[in-house]
Amino acid sequence: MKATEPNSTTEDRRARKARQTRDAMAAAAVGLILDRGLAATTVEAIAEHADVTRRTFSRYFTGKEDAALDFVRGDGDRINALLRARPAAEPPLLAYRRAVRGWLADRENPAWHVRPRMRRLLAVVDGEPALFAAYERIRVDAQEESIRIIADRLGTDDVRDLRPAVVVDAAAGVLTAALRAWARAGSDHDSGAADLAALVERAYDALISEAAAAVTDGTTEE
Repeated sequence: MKATEPNSTTEDRRARKARQTRDAMAAAAVGLILDRGLAATTVEAIAEHADVTRRTFSRYFTGKEDAALDFVRGDGDRINALLRARPAAEPPLLAYRRAVRGWLADRENPAWHVRPRMRRLLAVVDGEPALFAAYERIRVDAQEESIRIIADRLGTDDVRDLRPAVVVDAAAGVLTAALRAWARAGSDHDSGAADLAALVERAYDALISEAAAAVTDGTTEE
């Protein structure tokens, strides 16, 4: 009689298969939108290119915009996981910065920006209202989770206490500014990983410098 395979092994295999299917549909969505344009890209075409059914597509995504921007959701989840794992004694802004640094430095699961044509996709997002709306919705969802994580770290209520939202809005805003600067700075043939990591560090340094200057001005003001 054949031995029963452990449940954990079966679940791992299913999870890998689901991830591969999701990634294939997301990659197809990105490629078709960049090649054909958003309006000319259909969900049916994405499903066909990914070798799945329309029904399978609908189990994973709400639409073509959602599929094309799945990398944003995935990396938001990864940043939040790294933020959750930061030492409890670390100041919240520093914890967020180091979570972003860890995300950018991960060679085993590289961040989305090192994939081909990502600079071009960001440019398309800025010019397509439907894509931009989907991008903002995914970004806000990730930030809401970050706020809850920071509130837990501070042992406070994120509804009554403004500090978690202020920290996350500032820290995530810095990352967004760096991403936009990176997208405008070069082409898809450039070395994106090193460029973006350096821009992010400079952007956080600028935030800290401006905050320190504001504090100094406030204490000397008559």
